[in-house]
Amino acid sequence: MIAAIAPAVIALISLVLRVVNLDSIKSFVFDEVYYVDGARDLLKYGVEVSGSQPEFIVHPPLGKWLIAAGIQIFGDNPFGWRIATAVVGSLLILVVALVAHKLFRDPLLTALASALMALDGLALVLSRTSLLDNFLTFFILLATYCFVVKKYWWTGVVLGLALATKWSALYFIFVFALIALYRAFSHHTGKDLIKPTLQRILQFAIIPVSVYLASWSGWFVSTRGWARDHSTNAFNSFIYYHQQMLNFHTGLTEKHTYEANPWSWLIMGRPTSFFYESPKGCGAPSCSQEVIALGTPLLWWLGVAALSLVIGLWIRSFFTHLFDPAVTIIVAGMAAGYLPWFFFQERTVFTFYAIIFQPFVILALVFAARSILSNYKKWGEILVAALFILIFLNFVYFLPIFIGDVITYDAWQNRMWFPSWI
Repeated sequence: MIAAIAPAVIALISLVLRVVNLDSIKSFVFDEVYYVDGARDLLKYGVEVSGSQPEFIVHPPLGKWLIAAGIQIFGDNPFGWRIATAVVGSLLILVVALVAHKLFRDPLLTALASALMALDGLALVLSRTSLLDNFLTFFILLATYCFVVKKYWWTGVVLGLALATKWSALYFIFVFALIALYRAFSHHTGKDLIKPTLQRILQFAIIPVSVYLASWSGWFVSTRGWARDHSTNAFNSFIYYHQQMLNFHTGLTEKHTYEANPWSWLIMGRPTSFFYESPKGCGAPSCSQEVIALGTPLLWWLGVAALSLVIGLWIRSFFTHLFDPAVTIIVAGMAAGYLPWFFFQERTVFTFYAIIFQPFVILALVFAARSILSNYKKWGEILVAALFILIFLNFVYFLPIFIGDVITYDAWQNRMWFPSWI
């Protein structure tokens, strides 16, 4: 019974951690300046503008509408900017529990998945920062749940919401569509394939695109949107706008202090510092206040080992023809969320982009825990419990630099385990 209600309790506790002192940093954190400004514009004009001129924006509008909802309810202040992502970050804990429940059918493992999600620093930081990536991750994970329970129509809708937040969702649409088509071709032949094939086209192409187009309604009806010239065809203007967005994303090679090659993401080789100041008030001559988008190190390092196990089993499945649904979902999520970034070696990218596949790292850890418990019984329980306690302690140790507490410079320096973290 306790294990069954654990995800809800963990989510509530995590919501408190995400909301308390959410406005302690009064200025914009990292790229908040762009998204909060966009949210303000959407509330006022329905599109994004710069002064009296249309503004070229490189991300779809849905995530900024969610930020705008927080501003509308709680005011144009740091709490209002960040409350939407804090709530969504807490909901992620519940959704990962739903996915884990369907994949592992064990209340203890379901509780473990939610607890690990709650103990990840990267998830916490992005839940307290008004960026788009937490919204994207939520929609992707919710779509994953719909996909696991084979609600493909809803999968398409939610993938459309993800696409309307950030284009990175395209890779998940492609991967989930491939798996769904494979399942259809495995169970049907000849004329019987026509109906499921048409359904998959609707579910993983037409519906996501329709939802995406709907998210741009403000641009279509406005007279102020960038490239929205009412004397020309709206569709042509829309295509032109998206060509320019694509050019931006593929041509973004400007150097940044915290850019990080995807090879380093899983081991948190170069985490992104979102905010740093040297204020007074810590009781020492020198103080530090930082918000660093760092995944809880031990969790991610163990995640690498867990992913190695999962990938090894996935490869073996091709020889045994026995595919574990959990292995399939984890590999699919990592393939869609992580692999594409290796094809953009010249592009400016950051470690915090890893949040999109972070839930699949969590699921890999739960899968590894299941394997240990199944094979080693009592000693397995001791090992899993010990590792969980170590992850918890690791999270608590780094908590001050996840939530921007003012600490002594020496305390901050002690948490910079590697030069690349500075």
